[in-house]
Amino acid sequence: MSDFLLELRCEEIPARMQPGAREELERLFRRELHGVGVDAGDVTVLSTPRRLVLIARGLPDATGAVSEEVKGPPEGAPDAALDGFCRKNGVSRDQLQLREVKGRPTWFAVIETPGRAMKAVLAEAVPAMVRDFAWPKSMRWGAASLSTASPRWVRPLSGIVAILGDELVECEAAGVASSCATLGHRFHHSGAITIGGAHDYAEKLRACHVVVDHEERAALIRAGAAKAAADAGLKLVEDEGLVIENAGLTEWPVPLLGRFDAAFLDVPPEVIQLTARVNQKYFVCQDAGGRLANAFVCTANIAAADGGAAIVAGNARVLAARLADARFFWDQDRRKTLAEHAEGLARITFHEKLGTLADKVERVAKLAEWLASDGIVPGCDPALARQAAELCKADLVTDMVGEFPELQGVMGGHYARAEGLPEAVADAIRDHYKPIGQGDEVPTAPVTVAVSLADKLDTLAGFFAANLQPTGSKDPFALRRAALSFLALLTTSQIRVPLRRLLDKAGAGMKQTVLESFLIDRLKVQQREAGVRHDLIDAVFALGNEDDLVRLLARVNALQAFVETADGQNLLAAYKRAANILKKEGWSGARPAKDEPLRTEGIARTGEEDPLALVDDPELAPVVQAQMQAKRAASPSAQREPAEEALVAALDEAEPRAVAAVTAEDFTGAMQALAGLRAPIDAFFEEVTVNDPDQDKRAARLDLLARFRDAVGRVADFSRIEG
Repeated sequence: MSDFLLELRCEEIPARMQPGAREELERLFRRELHGVGVDAGDVTVLSTPRRLVLIARGLPDATGAVSEEVKGPPEGAPDAALDGFCRKNGVSRDQLQLREVKGRPTWFAVIETPGRAMKAVLAEAVPAMVRDFAWPKSMRWGAASLSTASPRWVRPLSGIVAILGDELVECEAAGVASSCATLGHRFHHSGAITIGGAHDYAEKLRACHVVVDHEERAALIRAGAAKAAADAGLKLVEDEGLVIENAGLTEWPVPLLGRFDAAFLDVPPEVIQLTARVNQKYFVCQDAGGRLANAFVCTANIAAADGGAAIVAGNARVLAARLADARFFWDQDRRKTLAEHAEGLARITFHEKLGTLADKVERVAKLAEWLASDGIVPGCDPALARQAAELCKADLVTDMVGEFPELQGVMGGHYARAEGLPEAVADAIRDHYKPIGQGDEVPTAPVTVAVSLADKLDTLAGFFAANLQPTGSKDPFALRRAALSFLALLTTSQIRVPLRRLLDKAGAGMKQTVLESFLIDRLKVQQREAGVRHDLIDAVFALGNEDDLVRLLARVNALQAFVETADGQNLLAAYKRAANILKKEGWSGARPAKDEPLRTEGIARTGEEDPLALVDDPELAPVVQAQMQAKRAASPSAQREPAEEALVAALDEAEPRAVAAVTAEDFTGAMQALAGLRAPIDAFFEEVTVNDPDQDKRAARLDLLARFRDAVGRVADFSRIEG
């Protein structure tokens, strides 16, 4: 057993490509070994800006023999066919074996491939890996680049180290021969470094100022940047993405703190942070009060003799130039009001079928004002909602957002404040894109909610009405994300409005039903990701005719809490048993036909046979209950066994309680009412014979089971619950 070291060295590999390159190198290595019947086992892949490294532990010294069976012609085939099969597979006739295939004797060639030395296998694998390596972007170089068949790599390949155990694996790829020598840090070490194998590779390079492990470099940057800020009495603004990027830019990371002119702090902090991050890969810092400080942390790739003073000074000059540009944009944009900027939206097409951005803004403004004036978004001032909506896209035509598109909305909020607009308007402009993705903050301020809802509702309704909805995995207009954001706004702010009313107002047109189904599907996805069981979601959705999403989710959550209890599990089992008996007997009982699904406010209307289901007023339920009891007492089949009487009494009590609770949207109370049926239904199944020889008794007992089934089914469709 031996360890294998492979280093592929070139010029600077972009930091953004390194994670994918590590995955690709491991994939290709495992592919090559799998092809010779070897499990690659423990593989570690590392990267620096100048090298990709793979270390495979415990490879066998040789591959095992491989036996392969190849199906040939059937017995009795012409000699020419049989001879051709033998030539193709390198065997003679006497090596063929006869096997039965679907009752017919068929010739098979059994090809034995002897084991090979691992060193020879790797010598072939390395060139194949280099040849097949998939880079997002690659280049050809040298004289060979005149041909499209020339080798390609992200940068010209300059060195290959391939060592198995302590022996060189001799191979060549892209015109570069393998060796045991590599290079250290570009500035801290000159000359070649001889590597003994995987066991000493990392430490020899560390001695030459190269930290090969990208995760170790990230840890050094993370800790070093925080320390540099703390030593200056500041706090580093954490940015894990920037940590990873700097780790991909350096082989010997040295975080250094620098300063910039405090006058630049007049520019919005998001602009300063983005300028430092995007253009220079710098971290920013905050003072003790949490305000942005005039300090940055850069990551040098060298341990400078002067402690980094010259590096910091140079980086400070570059950052100052960038910040000067940002301040120019800030000053220029504020020379016009947001309303004046918004006039430019008429020149920008939102979509050829949906008009310009100015057209969209007008639609959003009308929707936002309606959401506020109709009280759909409680506590929202209609005038402020319209004003915020009219200005929410204005910053898209500003110079600052043109330079930094990531600041759309954010800059609009800053310009609104600088202009003296109401805080609620500025906040709505800033936050109306939220929530952007999973885990993002969901706005709750009324004006912001109204504008954000209107924006997403208009987008969804517009694209669906234009027949531009997502298909399969394609979603070019990010409508699935818009739907999830729309649903998050509704549920977080507990906005009580029929979904169909919203879609109708937004102009979904003929696609309203399709859009409604799309949103319900997204809601199911959202709830499953939140930990709600899919079968419980289906059990509530199956009730149908419910488009108040807040009420619907309240019912789902109450159901989930109930079925996780012992009472819930036992009641579910009893429901399924009752439903199975009724199905087997073909007994519909009081349940209406499938073409008569009369429902109101989530309560099943089951017709005259089940008058309690028609009661929407909790105060009338006891009256109807008394009438039902009197009717049953007068029935000739009223002579019941004790377990039957107990179940009837339990239903008489539970049904009106459940109906009243559902009407009052107390779904937890409805579940508690159903829980009272657990013991009586268990006793019924234990003590009562449903299929009694007496047809009247049998019918009465089946009716009782149907009543139990329907009572439970008013809260949720328990037939869809697993378990």
